[in-house]
Amino acid sequence: MASNGRPLLTAGQRVGLLGGSFNPAHEGHLHVASACLKALHLDRIWFLVSPQNPLKSANGMEPLATRLAETRALVAAQGDRRIIVTDIETRLGTTRTIDTLRALRRQYPLVNFVWLMGADNMVQFTSWAKWRAITQTVPIAVYPRPGFTLKARLSPAAMVLRPVTIEPCDASLLPHLAAPALTFLQGREHAASATAIRRARDTKA
Repeated sequence: MASNGRPLLTAGQRVGLLGGSFNPAHEGHLHVASACLKALHLDRIWFLVSPQNPLKSANGMEPLATRLAETRALVAAQGDRRIIVTDIETRLGTTRTIDTLRALRRQYPLVNFVWLMGADNMVQFTSWAKWRAITQTVPIAVYPRPGFTLKARLSPAAMVLRPVTIEPCDASLLPHLAAPALTFLQGREHAASATAIRRARDTKA
């Protein structure tokens, strides 16, 4: 980590970006990260812990400092140093994905970024601010999620991006492709859910 709080990167590196509230972070996040590191031949994955997802209510949202600390503890316990937990969106002053991506492309013009998302997010991707601009900014990889994997492939965004969708067997090429580019990764679905974890905590409380 550089002294200004920005993760250190070098030209040509392949970096996956997994954004979210991480409220809380869980084993499913690590599962997706490990699978994407392997399938996309990534050098790093950044967990972008959002100060506040504009599509989610602030009710029940733990403070950013708490979510960062819990996410870092989870990643540290796993021991994969290729996974970096960062509050760079707070440092950039961005909350919308498109603004974050544009800022990162300006700061790291020679890095090959890939946006990572679960199939559940792909289903409602068209509700994101300037979602078409996002597709024009970085390639996108979608990972299976229980109950959403097929829906993601049939989603409105997937239909728009079908001409630039590559097969999972070619996923390692994705970081080197110019946007727009999309792939639906294959792999074991992980049932962990932040919503379910919060509900279990509330029940115990």
